[in-house]
Amino acid sequence: MNYSLMIPEYALVGLAFLIIGVELWFPRVRKDIIAYLTALGAAGVLAGCFAYAETNESFGELLHVDHYSLFFRVLFLGAAVFIALFSAQFVRKNLRNAGEYYGLLLLATAGAIGMAMATELLTAYISLELLSFSLYVLISFNKLDRRSNEGGLKYLLLGAFSSAMLLYGISLIYGVTRTTNYDDIATALQAGGGGSLGALMGFVLILTGIGFKISAVPFHMATPDAYEGAPLPITAFLSITSKAAGFALLLRLFGTAFLPAIDQWKWLVAILAAATMTLGNLVAIQQHNIKRLLAYSSIGQVGYLLIGIAAMSPDAASALLFHLAGYIITNLVVFGVVIAIFNATGEEEIAGYGGMADRQPFLALALTIGLFSLAGMPLFAGFFTKFFLFQAGARHDLLWLVGFGVVNSMISLYYYLLVIKQLYLAGDKSPEARVRVPYFLTALVTVLTLGVFFVGIYPTPLAKGADKAAAPLFPNESGTAHTAPGATHGPVTRVP
Repeated sequence: MNYSLMIPEYALVGLAFLIIGVELWFPRVRKDIIAYLTALGAAGVLAGCFAYAETNESFGELLHVDHYSLFFRVLFLGAAVFIALFSAQFVRKNLRNAGEYYGLLLLATAGAIGMAMATELLTAYISLELLSFSLYVLISFNKLDRRSNEGGLKYLLLGAFSSAMLLYGISLIYGVTRTTNYDDIATALQAGGGGSLGALMGFVLILTGIGFKISAVPFHMATPDAYEGAPLPITAFLSITSKAAGFALLLRLFGTAFLPAIDQWKWLVAILAAATMTLGNLVAIQQHNIKRLLAYSSIGQVGYLLIGIAAMSPDAASALLFHLAGYIITNLVVFGVVIAIFNATGEEEIAGYGGMADRQPFLALALTIGLFSLAGMPLFAGFFTKFFLFQAGARHDLLWLVGFGVVNSMISLYYYLLVIKQLYLAGDKSPEARVRVPYFLTALVTVLTLGVFFVGIYPTPLAKGADKAAAPLFPNESGTAHTAPGATHGPVTRVP
């Protein structure tokens, strides 16, 4: 076991305890300072991860450090940096015990990274529980808010149920294959175990357990209440890191261990994708609270991402990672704006966003860009990322599912336009109602908004990174994916 492979994770956990200790040892320290220390420490760990850019080594056959791991290390730590910075003003105004808040945020990030690196079922389960237990506390962190307590309790109860289902599925897979190692499971399924009833039930139960973490239908019941009740930055964390971690686990597990039995579970994932995107987008139309609308919007996005799992192949895996990265950048823009507006006005209702184009033009523009990107409009990140994902599904006999995705994208554009209508055509436009936002928060949203434009106009660097990250999952393939214009490796489908 080469323990040096895990130095970034050791540093992240150590940083979490250090952040908790800062408030314990210096109780009068400003909460803003703790937020900045958290962001600075996470950024330092992120920089250190690039020392493993060319590493391809296993840690005791439990975890694997490769380009796939690096991709998610960068995504999760980058998200942690921005969420910590977005939390600074929110925590100072609304929460107590900032040290525990930021410490748990870092521990949850460590759990998410572990899910991406795991190559053994029980290691993946432990990583998932580290993420989940941190979220149980963070969702209900605002103890004086009834919605926070309710959302945390519902998330805990359904989370415990889903964990039991996941463990039961793991036990069935172990019973069929006599191993919990991904590569050994693939070998056993290749030898003929994939067609047994026990294996099929194991696939179903594992998909059920992970389905709760990613909020796939019908395992989404706790999501809207958890989103609404959680502190706003934690709602962002749920939408970004928690879901991405679930897909990081799902993609490596189903792309390596369960790939020989793809005919047994492909249909199940495809049905799950269609149901998830359809229900999520239809119910989102009826929401009047911005957090609940984004909750159902994220459920719809999960349906799109499941197309990549159902079409499991090098190009589909790369497209899924590409879309996931674009989705994270876009969601950070949207939640950055929502947090800024809440800090200034305390408003969560969509009707309260009326006239925001006059009261705070930049935030209204940034939110519009973010929502258009989520809908998959051209010039924004969501267009290319969703295009490549749908293209991968169509190339692997899932044209009907891609049709569902296109129709649901049009539905999502409708309810995003309802929000944009409030921003520009309704509400109080008087000068006295102007919303003032700190320059630092404005700068963060500006950087992320530029990132949305950069990916939408020049997707090649991110697409190449996604190709490279997906390659370790399919070592016997000659190339990976679709790749954006200018990429030179793998089977290429160029965009006009």
